[in-house]
Parts: sequence; structure tokens; C-alpha cells
Amino acid sequence: MTRPMPLDEFTRLPPALAADCVDGLAGGIDQVAAHAAPTHRFLRYGWYDAALRAYGGAARTLTVAREGETVAALPFVAKGPGWLGLAEVPGCYWPFRSFPVRGDADVAAGKALLDRLRREVRALRIGPVYDGDPGLELLKEAAKARGWAVLDRFVADSYALDMAALRAEGTWPRNSTLRKNRFHEKHLGEHGALDWDFVSGAGWDAAAFAALGAIEEKSWIAARTDGSDAKFTATGHGAFWRRAAGDPVLAEMMWAAMLRVDGVPAAFSFDLNAGSLKYAIANSYDPRFARHSPGKLLYYRNLLRGIEDGITQVDWGAGDSGYKRVIGASKGPAIRDWLFVRPGLPALAGKMLRSIWRRSGHHPVPETTEPAED
Repeated sequence: MTRPMPLDEFTRLPPALAADCVDGLAGGIDQVAAHAAPTHRFLRYGWYDAALRAYGGAARTLTVAREGETVAALPFVAKGPGWLGLAEVPGCYWPFRSFPVRGDADVAAGKALLDRLRREVRALRIGPVYDGDPGLELLKEAAKARGWAVLDRFVADSYALDMAALRAEGTWPRNSTLRKNRFHEKHLGEHGALDWDFVSGAGWDAAAFAALGAIEEKSWIAARTDGSDAKFTATGHGAFWRRAAGDPVLAEMMWAAMLRVDGVPAAFSFDLNAGSLKYAIANSYDPRFARHSPGKLLYYRNLLRGIEDGITQVDWGAGDSGYKRVIGASKGPAIRDWLFVRPGLPALAGKMLRSIWRRSGHHPVPETTEPAED
């Protein structure tokens, strides 16, 4: 006769997990994002929808539910020839490409996700994404237990500004910096009336996006490149951000500081505010005013406003570490691209190609010693 399970043993059983895969973007994405780390709550349905509308692709979504609550949602789109079975997480490069997981999701959820994923793809690309990303770490831990090959390649170092720590030390911003800013602002004002403004939430209308695009079309990015990396022009990534602003939650996170000279857009700084963290995504200015440092004047105003709004840290992302270190930023987590290759022959082939994948990335930039502020 089978012995009945004592109640105390029954209560120790782990909660049941259910993994599913649906065509399109799952409605549960927002449910997961709302309970993700505050830094990742922008990874919403509207975020992925904007990416699909702007960059193309037909998405499918893997979900893992625990006792009826979705704890992980992984959208993916096919990448390359169909016979390869490759896929990637869609999204925008800024600030990174990842997927939402609840803050209380554990490795069991990661295992369930990978067990369902192996039925759909041979390999999945996640990234570029920061070291320590919750979704990434969940899959890395699960991959070890499930026999998946995990390949990474370095993309760039990130830079972060801990305003709370610097202000506690009494070193940011320095009085000398504020004096220089007042000097530049005085001379910039000789070109016309200065108007400093901020855009967020319901303020994201056609005129606001047009102002950002107009500045980019006058900037160095238009003069020195093909313009495809511009964030707000028709030939750049403007379609993505306009679509993303259709989600009221994302629109509230999207933030721009604007400077106009005699009513004409002259400089902007565009961010994504995620809780107490500000992702600095783009800034640009009209080169006519370059000698008066309009970009610098604007982002100091922007950061001081951020402090008033509860922002304590700024993630400057990758690239051009010079001005970031001058303002007080230091090197943060590395940004990498990752491949998860399913067990069996695909994993074996992935391990053999690991060195090629790594060489296709970038090389870390040597650390240099620079002043905290000029």
C-alpha cells in the first residue's frame, strides 16, 4: 500500500511551472515587466512592438508561468536563413537588448524556458546586454544544468555616474564647473533668448520628435556619417521611438532636456528614466553654438533636475569615455553579445566556433587616468 504523503512534505514541493510558446508578442510581457527589477521595467510589450514595427520581423514569445503568474517572457525573432534555426531577442540597442523576468524568478524558471526553447531554435542571441543582467544570468545558470553551449563576445565597456555618492563626498558638481557653465551660458545668450525645457509623458507629440530630429540633422552625425545611427530622424531610428511613445508607461520613462535659442531647437539630451537610474541614450547640438558648449550646459541642467526627481545614478552606456569621465563617470559592467546553443550537435559545433565568435567582437579599451571634472 502506498504511504500517503505527510502534509509537511507536500508543502515543501516546488511550485509547478508551465512553459508555453505563442505566435506574436504575449500579453503577459507587461505583467512580468511590472515585477522586474526597476532598471528593466521598460522591457514592455510596447518596447518590442516598436522594434518589430521599426526593424521588421515576426515575433514569437516563450513564457513561463508559476501558479498562474507569468515569471518570464522571452520574445524572439528568426535571424538569418531559416535552415540555421537561429533567433534573437528583438528590441532597440539603447540601452540594451534583453527580456523581462520577475524579481523572484529562480533557476527553475530558466530551465523551463530553455527546455521549451530547444524545441523552437538551435541557437538564441541575447544582446548586446550588460554583465549581470537578470535574464541573462538566469539563462546562464540554467544552461549549465541543461547542457547548452554559452558563447560570449565583448562589445564595449559601459560608464556610470554615481551622483549620490559624489554629492555625499561634496565633489559634484564642482564650483569651478558651475562658474564655467555660467560664463558659457552668458555668451550663448548673446545669440538670442535661451529657453530650457523638459519633455516627457504626454509631451511626446510630433513636434517634440521633430525638434530632436532637426537638431540631429544639423549635428556632426549628419555631417560625418550616413545618418543611420541618428536616433530621431526618418533615416535613423525615429520610427522606433515614436512608436514606443505610444505606450503611456514608456512615454513617462522617456525624457528629453531641450535648449532653444530664440525659439529654434539648439541642443537636446535624451534619456530613459528607470526608477532611480537614468539611461543616457543620446545628446546632440547645433554646431553653430559649439564654442559655448551648449551640450555640456544642457546635460548639467538635466542631471541637476534628475537629482530633484530622485535620480541617483546615470548609465552613460558605451563609447566616447572622455567627456563621461570628465563629468565624473567611471567604468561600469561590460556589454557583451551572447549565444545560447542547444544541447547535442549544435552545442558541440558552438563550442568549436567559440573563438571565432569572440574574435568577431571588439577589444577592451585600456583604462586611462583622467580628471573627474574639468
